[in-house]
Amino acid sequence: MDNPKILVSTDWLEDHLKNPDLRVIDASWFMPGSDKDAKAAYDACHIPGARFFDIDEISDQRSDLPHMAPPAEKFISRMRAMGVGDGHQVVIYDQCGIFSAPRVWWLFKLFGKADVAVLDGGLPKWLAENRPTEDMPPVLRERHMTVQRQAQLVKDVTQVAHSSKLGDAVIIDARAAERFAGSQPEPRPGLRAGHIPNARNVPFGTVLNANGTMKSPEDLRAIFETAGVDLAKPAITSCGSGVTAAVLALALESMGKSDWSLYDGSWSEWGMYNDLRVATGEA
Repeated sequence: MDNPKILVSTDWLEDHLKNPDLRVIDASWFMPGSDKDAKAAYDACHIPGARFFDIDEISDQRSDLPHMAPPAEKFISRMRAMGVGDGHQVVIYDQCGIFSAPRVWWLFKLFGKADVAVLDGGLPKWLAENRPTEDMPPVLRERHMTVQRQAQLVKDVTQVAHSSKLGDAVIIDARAAERFAGSQPEPRPGLRAGHIPNARNVPFGTVLNANGTMKSPEDLRAIFETAGVDLAKPAITSCGSGVTAAVLALALESMGKSDWSLYDGSWSEWGMYNDLRVATGEA
């Protein structure tokens, strides 16, 4: 079920590759400490016409937190230089399947761009199906872009603390169960272990099939409900640093739930401040 505002299949993308108003983006990113180089992998092999989106560079460099959403002016500047602008259909993929691409999908939505989708299954599925690739960067021509920030799609620490205490929204943590419970240390130094009080845990991998595609809306609903997520409430997604939280946002959107937002600071922020309460164990 292709939806150019949420998820599209590899068939859909190959059928539309020659559309002059299509822009494909490689938004690959790897966890700190990984020996993988996303840009080098893009340079070696990418979907024809794809541009590389550097999640760490296209961010708010004024913040001490990792890859926080950039100011609108910076987003516009980087997208114009990449030849991405108004009137384009954007399709975003990553080299893992569905991992970091939803983060950039969320950024586009945050800045008011509706015609943006994630490639279901990402580059691994594309390669497994022997679809075309190239190792040359595309010829870029600047394109005008206007943005309109959608403030309802992002939450700050004060808003999340409010919802944690009052329960007016359900907080959903995408980290692994061991990190959520606090039985495994955080990969980033200096962070406490555990989770935001009253949060629910839906590890991002549980919403994906074995081939890296998104599960069906029916399966997704069952996964969230089994985890104790009250789908009647607005949702706030969280994770380690705001990347896999977007996988859960994409899952919610694909099952028809639109009243969600993303906690951009996520555990990189919450786990750092000793005056914020931390819960441990299961939800």
